[in-house]
Amino acid sequence: MASVFTKIINGELPGRFVYTDDEVVAFLTIAPITQGHTLVVPRAEIDDWQDLDPAVFGRVMQVAQLIGKAVVTAFPAERAGMIIAGLEVPHLHVHVFPTSDLADFGFANADPNASQESLDEAQAKITEALARLG
Repeated sequence: MASVFTKIINGELPGRFVYTDDEVVAFLTIAPITQGHTLVVPRAEIDDWQDLDPAVFGRVMQVAQLIGKAVVTAFPAERAGMIIAGLEVPHLHVHVFPTSDLADFGFANADPNASQESLDEAQAKITEALARLG
């Protein structure tokens, strides 16, 4: 059975994409730790990051770095945080989010009721930042 991320990637479920290429996509999470919290996901449905082909994992990290630059540009933050937790969905995903505090690294801080407007705004800001970054 396809993971929820595969269904988003395939367009079977809605997703707020900010980046796509042949191997990797990035879209907003529906339960952000901070506004702009983005998931970087390989198209290949691999559960554990240690099992991903090293070249594809390198590509995931390249895209995560790009998204990190974009979220720091788009939101008031000192840094971009990054987490590979791997427990929520059995499909590798890297959490990238704007942060200025270690407290932001707790999933207990996630907002399960983020407004559609907040998510739309975050998508627009990140997309605009990516365009400026080239």
